[in-house]
Formats: sequence, structure tokens, C-alpha cells
Amino acid sequence: MNRRDFLKSTLIVGSALAVPGAAGILGRALEAAEKTDLAVVSGPSPAAITKAAISSLGGIKSFIARGDVVVVKPNIGWDRLPAYAATTNPEVVATVVALCNEAGAKQVKIFDHAVVDPRRCYKQSGIAAAAAAAGGIVSFVDERKFRDFKLPGVVLKSWPLYTEALEADKFINIPIAKTHGLSTLTLGMKNLMGIMGGSRGRIHQRLDGSLVDVAMTLKPTLVIIDAVRILTANGPQGGDLADVKELNTVVAGMDQVAVDAYAATLFGMKGADVASVVAGHKAGLGTMELNKLKIKKASL
Repeated sequence: MNRRDFLKSTLIVGSALAVPGAAGILGRALEAAEKTDLAVVSGPSPAAITKAAISSLGGIKSFIARGDVVVVKPNIGWDRLPAYAATTNPEVVATVVALCNEAGAKQVKIFDHAVVDPRRCYKQSGIAAAAAAAGGIVSFVDERKFRDFKLPGVVLKSWPLYTEALEADKFINIPIAKTHGLSTLTLGMKNLMGIMGGSRGRIHQRLDGSLVDVAMTLKPTLVIIDAVRILTANGPQGGDLADVKELNTVVAGMDQVAVDAYAATLFGMKGADVASVVAGHKAGLGTMELNKLKIKKASL
């Protein structure tokens, strides 16, 4: 901006502020102009990059209010140590739990409908201990707390979903980014299978549409994708360290489709390569057109 443009803009702003009520309008306009759609932060500390990503989106208090009951939903589906990148990084989870508590949350609940023995999954992943130490309430899924919900979808008309997830004031989805034999990648929308009851294997026949139907029913307050380590092959369970790649990155945003679309690029793909992303985009759940979004990147 040259001196003439600077003086002109200063005059316009000054004149606007002279109008009663204009300061608030201008403030909101400037805030909208600065709005970040996606935050992508890299660095050696999972806690630091998680905090920085949330800060780039306006800070935890933009999402969590005092007195909120919050569900933080990581992937705790597999009996794997964190190094194998089959479950969400425990430090990322603990950081989000701590931030929610700092914002004044009444309760921060952590659970997942594990694929194998939940006791081993919770312990081996390191998530149970880390989340509890950060002040979270860690619990195993109670089958009695699933209830049939009507879904506004085209594939699933109803499905048993976990009531604690649907009844929470805020829901934060924290998947790990990894490959999947059926869905190509498992990211944010796929992680919502962890609140589904019933015979979940049935949805694999029409997986992409089913995931979107669930995602339309439970729209997360925030999605934070853990890409500290990603599983590049033999997902979702993994088991071979040769399949793990360290990226030391988190991707955060409010648009489920956009977050998943960006996460696909971490694998050398595009959102269009992931059927659930395409289905979500077509359904109006979000956008996979990353070129239309304001993406804030940082390296710590």
C-alpha cells in the first residue's frame, strides 16, 4: 500500500467510526475479512502445534463457552502404541482437553467405540492416561447409551448413535490421518463411526453416503486432524513402523469436508480422490474447493 492509499483508507475508516454504531459493524467486517477457514501448523511439539492451530481459528473460547459439556472424540479403535499411527496422538488429545477445561467447560468427555478390546485400546494408545491427566472424563462406551436417531440422509434413514455424543453442548472430532482399505483414507467423517452402534459393518456396502448421513446429523464444533504421524499403508490397523511417516502437523477447521479434503493432500491426493469427501461436497455438508478457502499455514 502506498502513502496515498494509506491516507485514503485511514480517512474512510475515521469517517466510518464517526457514525454511531459503526465501530461494531466495522469490527465485525474486519473480523470476517481475517477469518481463517483452515489452519495447518507443523512443528516438533504436538501440544504446541495443536494450540497454534486452534489459536489461528480464533482460540478455544471461540468454540467452548463456560459451562459447556464437551465431547472430545479421538480414534481409540485399535490396540496399538502411538508410534504405529493407528490411533490419535495422545498429546494432541490431552492438549485439546486441557484447553477446553481452561475455557471453563463443565465436563470434557473422551470415548470411542473401539473395534477390538477397548481396555487394551485405551491403554496401549496412551489416550486414556493422557486425557485423564489433562482433566478429562474417560469412559468406555456403554451399549445401553445407544439410541436410534432419524438421519437426514439418503442412505441411512436411522441408526443407533451414542447419546452422549449427540447431547453434548460441543463435539470436537480428533481423528488420525491414515489409509483405509475401503474408504481410501480415514479422516474426520470416517472417525464418526466411533459414535455408531449396531452392526457397523453393514454400512461398508454404501460407506461414503452413510458417513455423510452421520456427519449431517452430528456436525462437529471443530475438527482437528492429527497428522503428527500418518499411516501410509495397511490401514486402518497398521502394525508396521515402515508404513508410518512423520509429518508433525495438525490440520484444523470447522468445515468437515474441507478439513478432510486438505488432509488428503498429505498423502499426495486430492479431495476428489476420496469418495466421502466428494459425497459430502455434493450433499452441501462443506466444500472440497480448497482454492476458495483462506488457509493459514505456520511452522513452529
